[in-house]
Amino acid sequence: MTDRKLAVIILAAGQGTRMRSALPKVLHPLAGVPLVGHVLATARELDPAHVVVVVRHERERVAEVVGSLLPEATIVDQDEVPGTGRAVEVALDALPADFEGEVVVVSGDVPLLDAATLSGMIDAHRAGGAAATLLSALLDDATGYGRVVRAADGSVERIVEQRDASPAELDLLEINSGSYVFAVRPLREQLAAVGADNAQGEKYLTDVVALLRAAGQEVTAVTVRESWIVGGVNDRVQLAETARRLNDMIVRGWQLAGVTIRDPQSTWIDLQATIAEDVELLPGTSIHGPTTIARGAIIGPDTSLDACEIGEDAVVRRTDATLAVIGARASVGPFAYLRPGTVLGEDGKIGTFVETKNSTIGAGSKVPHLSYIGDTTIGVDSNLGAGTITSNYDGVKKDKTVIGSHVRGSSHTVYVAPVRIGDGAYTGAGAVIRKDVPAGALAISVAPQRNMLGWVAAKRPGTAAADAAAAAEAAPDSE
Repeated sequence: MTDRKLAVIILAAGQGTRMRSALPKVLHPLAGVPLVGHVLATARELDPAHVVVVVRHERERVAEVVGSLLPEATIVDQDEVPGTGRAVEVALDALPADFEGEVVVVSGDVPLLDAATLSGMIDAHRAGGAAATLLSALLDDATGYGRVVRAADGSVERIVEQRDASPAELDLLEINSGSYVFAVRPLREQLAAVGADNAQGEKYLTDVVALLRAAGQEVTAVTVRESWIVGGVNDRVQLAETARRLNDMIVRGWQLAGVTIRDPQSTWIDLQATIAEDVELLPGTSIHGPTTIARGAIIGPDTSLDACEIGEDAVVRRTDATLAVIGARASVGPFAYLRPGTVLGEDGKIGTFVETKNSTIGAGSKVPHLSYIGDTTIGVDSNLGAGTITSNYDGVKKDKTVIGSHVRGSSHTVYVAPVRIGDGAYTGAGAVIRKDVPAGALAISVAPQRNMLGWVAAKRPGTAAADAAAAAEAAPDSE
């Protein structure tokens, strides 16, 4: 049920300069989901009455992603006044004037902070009646983080940022995670009093803590059990570290669900993937997007699947596939390239060094090796020889090739689209098929073979080939 007394504010206005990227920091992908997407999912789990996302840098790009992932979120713009305090202030203005309750504040670049941790903070806050509760963590090295300064009785006295901390405060190891829950009324009151008299010239949200204490109100802290839960992503190093940790958790979850993963360290699985029991993932496998893999399939080694559908007991080896459907008991690879729109039927085969695109290959049909199949429909139980090409592009437009059922295509056949091959037809080796082939017919394109005697001696004199030919002609048994 929706918690009518809860609002969540997500801070996503920062530029993220340390990422050194044209892509806004909060849009960098992590397990197939933008960083801010993880935070939005956590906010949704809390089931609050309101979710407000504060944006500024690359405003339109960030807002578009937020809107697609959580349409009910309210998007507000931070103005020229810098700092987290100002960001929260403009977010509060977007809440209904009569809203009474708690406001959770989280950052859009802290993707592993889960709903259970936030729920625990909210429960502790409500049980204690504090004006504010923050999440803290203990680090062996707190460099770069705001320190939690506690009073003699152990309560939170204030938070001091790294640049403004004294030497004694820099020695503190308890850090502020940047995640809070506030009672909305005192938060509104104290934000109005926050200034920007600090090293950065920003309006810090952390200054609210000291102001609340000065007003005689209680501030508490809940310390997370593992510091990585509240870890932010500020550069590519932290992004990679966070990706590794999340992937380890994803892989372990699938292992416990009955998936065999031979080498967890080299296997990457996005959050959107769905994998059935008794699937086997071999080393070097990456499962991206909303890929689904049915029971008994074997994927890998060295395979990448992106938004694919894999049927039961299919085998996909050393393959790169995107937006492809592979039927039950089908075989793909090794070294196959399946582009979007590929559909391989049950018991079918796409073999070694085969590229396919926008093509349907029927049940039991096979394209074993060294072929390109584009914009093509193939019926059931057909077999195309090595080196088959469906020539689908005439330089201006794409055309389709239709190959019927039980067709046998010989090696190096080229089907020049648009062309139709009837059921049960055959093609001869090296045939270039430019016209429709009736059912049951054999299509050939034969030119008489000419042997031009003495051509090498005349055109390539002095070469090894010429010497070899001369020696062969001079041999006693030479004809």
